[in-house]
Amino acid sequence: MMEREFVTQKIKEYQIQEFIDKTLGNVGHSHTVMKKTPLGEKVIVYASRPGLVVGRRGANIKDLTKMLKKNFNLENPQIEINEVENVYLDANVVAEKIVSSLERFGTNRFKGIGHKMMEKVMESGARGIEIIISGKVPGARARSWRFYMGYVKKCGDAAQVALRKATKSAQLKPGIVGIRISIMPPNVRLPDDIRRREVPAEAPVVVTSEQPIVEAETKEEATEEKPKKRAPRKKKAKAEVSQETAAVTEASGEAA
Repeated sequence: MMEREFVTQKIKEYQIQEFIDKTLGNVGHSHTVMKKTPLGEKVIVYASRPGLVVGRRGANIKDLTKMLKKNFNLENPQIEINEVENVYLDANVVAEKIVSSLERFGTNRFKGIGHKMMEKVMESGARGIEIIISGKVPGARARSWRFYMGYVKKCGDAAQVALRKATKSAQLKPGIVGIRISIMPPNVRLPDDIRRREVPAEAPVVVTSEQPIVEAETKEEATEEKPKKRAPRKKKAKAEVSQETAAVTEASGEAA
């Protein structure tokens, strides 16, 4: 039951995001987040130009709340507008800028648009970017043009989770032109990024006055301070006894 609720909530959030994308055009819409509150459902809209989303005296917000109530059966939707911090690191905003430039200048300047957008994204601190423009550009036959710069991960966990992707379409005279953006943000840690862990230094030993400092003696000092061995006294005693006996025998011989 819980899984179904999560799936339905994500589907509803995706539908609301598509609806806001269509109703609020050319406002730099990035993404939409829904949260449940005690007062009702809170809809947070992230955009690069929040002033256009709000409208004059909040007219766009009022119209949007009415449409959300009618189309998605929301009881009390509370819409909050947040500004995107770095515009050129958001794939949806970059794709929208390319779409507006193509619709304004046409397909004759698509190469300049692609290279200029790549430079701005890399100047913002991205690790890499890939732009794919597919359609009847610039001739009558459909083909794909690829613009890339830096490092973009194609497979693995970093490509699935960390890579920022977006897909938009531009309505031009020759037909529909598709734009696909892939941006590698600067704060991604790749699997080959190995860092050395610094071991903290050992804390110095603090000796109090109660514990006297005992210095370890070296081998040389220990050998110098050792007393010398004395010769045994038994041999000297035997020599003295033999001399005394000799002197006694000599004295007895003289007396005789």
